[in-house]
Amino acid sequence: MRPRVLLALFVIPLGLIIAAVPQNKTNPFRLTAEELLAEANSRSQFVTPETVANMIVSKDPSLRLIDVRSQDEFEKYSLPGAMNIPLSDLLSEQYADILNQDVKMNVFYSNGSLSANEAWMLTRQLGYQNNFVLEGGLNYWFETIMNPEKPASSSPDEEFAKYDFRKSAGMALGGGGGVQAEKTQPSLPVKPAITSVPKKKKAAGGC
Repeated sequence: MRPRVLLALFVIPLGLIIAAVPQNKTNPFRLTAEELLAEANSRSQFVTPETVANMIVSKDPSLRLIDVRSQDEFEKYSLPGAMNIPLSDLLSEQYADILNQDVKMNVFYSNGSLSANEAWMLTRQLGYQNNFVLEGGLNYWFETIMNPEKPASSSPDEEFAKYDFRKSAGMALGGGGGVQAEKTQPSLPVKPAITSVPKKKKAAGGC
């Protein structure tokens, strides 16, 4: 796909979101469209379902799941421990300290990846760190974690190790887990590092 087409796919949805947000709720953008496209092309914003599943099962305190779907969708189903910030409310001042911090690894998710990726684009253009996207969203989550498919018998050991990990994580989270695979030692997924955020300057003066 041509770079200009890729740029349009990322920037046009972003522009529509910004246009729908009241002016007094927006902050100056810190990244150009080209810089944002370069980051998007690197796909460094995506976190695999295996990484998220491992963090949920191990009760990793650094994980914060953020469901960007509507409140109605969130109440029908959500990932364990997730909080709901609908995409349309993402730029509200009440969420600024949640999205711009260096303690938690925020992972946006939606049904697919589109809305969550738009949330990531908004926060990155504002210069926020430590925000990521669940790869494939809930659709891929159910396919890979909650009901994984056993690899073909000719598959390499790595695929069976990945299947074993998905199966055990899915069962711990209430999934079906699929059919028992051969015993192999799965390698744990590596989570992204949390980046430090520059300290906010205190206002001068005062009484």
